[in-house]
Amino acid sequence: MSPTAIVSGETAVQPAPRKAIAGWVLFDWAAQPYFTLINTFVYAPFFASAIAANPVEGQAMWGFATSAAGVAIAILSPVLGAIADASGRRKPWIAAFGLLLVVGASLLWFGRPGAPETVAIVLVAFVIATIGAEFATVFNNSMMPTLVPPQRIGRLSGLGWAVGYLGGMTSLIFMLGFLVASPETGRTLVGLEPLFGLDPALREGDRAAGPLTALWFIVFIIPLFLFTPDVPARMGMGAAVRSGMASLRATLKEVRQHRNVLVFLIANMIYMDGLVALFALGGIYAAGVFGWATIEIGLFGIFLTITGTAGALLGGRLDDTLGSKTVILGSIGILTFAVVTILLIGPGHVFFVFQTALPAAGDGLFATAPEQVYLALGGLIGAAAGPLQAASRSLLVQLAPRAQIGQFFGLFALSGKVTAFVGPFLAGVVTLALNDQRAGLGMLAIMFLIGAAVLVYVRTERAA
Repeated sequence: MSPTAIVSGETAVQPAPRKAIAGWVLFDWAAQPYFTLINTFVYAPFFASAIAANPVEGQAMWGFATSAAGVAIAILSPVLGAIADASGRRKPWIAAFGLLLVVGASLLWFGRPGAPETVAIVLVAFVIATIGAEFATVFNNSMMPTLVPPQRIGRLSGLGWAVGYLGGMTSLIFMLGFLVASPETGRTLVGLEPLFGLDPALREGDRAAGPLTALWFIVFIIPLFLFTPDVPARMGMGAAVRSGMASLRATLKEVRQHRNVLVFLIANMIYMDGLVALFALGGIYAAGVFGWATIEIGLFGIFLTITGTAGALLGGRLDDTLGSKTVILGSIGILTFAVVTILLIGPGHVFFVFQTALPAAGDGLFATAPEQVYLALGGLIGAAAGPLQAASRSLLVQLAPRAQIGQFFGLFALSGKVTAFVGPFLAGVVTLALNDQRAGLGMLAIMFLIGAAVLVYVRTERAA
């Protein structure tokens, strides 16, 4: 039975069956390893430290590739969202872009350490996978209003993010325990030889992050297609394209009538730009500044994921009680504090005042004070990032007109990506110009503060 019923021209939503909710939530579990393993904690630092000529160039090139994907997503997301609204169905779009994620992630295997000729292959594959992951997420998000009543959107969104964080953490633990081995010892974090005969000297454990992400997505996306109901098809693809484009043009012409949503999308554009850059460069920064290898960065990621899971669950409840806007502003405040503090620590000092010992061979994991401070700040970032993203999508569900929810989630993706290339691009430019990885992160605090200032003007009123 469909979880929706049409009443007086509006959609009255009844809670979907539990297995339908579970199928939708498992999308986040299926997709999160891309962001955890590839975009942040394993493959990105591996690229910067082993494939690129040096960490500074690696951070810059990864930022530029993130920018290229952001441009493509910014251009296409509202168009495809409008077409999906007209056609009705979401699952075919999730399948199509999920295929791009699978193909792009699988191709990352071909990046080899000390092989500059593979840089282009890696960056192109990364752009393809990013486009697939982001667009699949757009259409999965647009299914939310059909699954639960408005007063439960916050908890559903927070649950999805929490389960996604757990999926990312589980995949990261598996990689560190069974696939990624130290080139010096040939052993994984738990003292085993890598599975499948992966060669530590060739960094095949790090490279396996791509194929593992692809396989993980294929397996865990199945419940969504089996158990979560889709919106019934309304028209054929040709008619949907024509109708969707006409509807999008009308929406853009009438955007002044949706001024409140427009202000929110502008705020989201700014603070999400900062968050995208922070996640894209955080692992690379740790590899370059502290010399962390995959195991240290992976453990850092596990810790960040644990705090992120707790933050997303708590944020979902706070969302339904205090409101999405309050949760977003609080999360931005925590992220700003964390970024500013990161700028004040380095390998031999904390806050430019306290001089500390430099990392040395044999010291063990996270042995120095600056590393421990960075670890704690990562926990804060994780605790704030989940609620920020979950509350943002639940606030859009509250503000956007129901009949145009796909278009507005397309615009939501647009607002999160139209300038998403700016943050990583500027971070890359500043990093290269000053030859300092910390300088590239300095702009993120400014982006967070500007985004919060714009969000203050958003009225939390429900759309008709």
